[in-house]
Amino acid sequence: MPLPVVAVITAKPGSEDLVREALSELVPPTRDESGCLAYSLYRSTEDPTVFVTVESWREADDLAAHMRSEHIAAAFAKAGDGFAGRPVIHSLEALDEA
Repeated sequence: MPLPVVAVITAKPGSEDLVREALSELVPPTRDESGCLAYSLYRSTEDPTVFVTVESWREADDLAAHMRSEHIAAAFAKAGDGFAGRPVIHSLEALDEA
């Protein structure tokens, strides 16, 4: 069963463009990862400092490998201190499936 994940990343006010650019650069290489089933980046319409990724991974080990990838390290380096805090990553469990 795939592993759905939602990550919430908040930029410091004034750093929204920097964080958006850094996160946008993650999308193509992440989608190319062997264990990635889906990966989309969104920004909140209510709060422009809040970015959300909606992801699906083959298994937890694939997500762990993603978190250790060079493109994750590069995005965090590019965003520098533009993040308001650490990303909040939620691995999800389906409650409506038998």
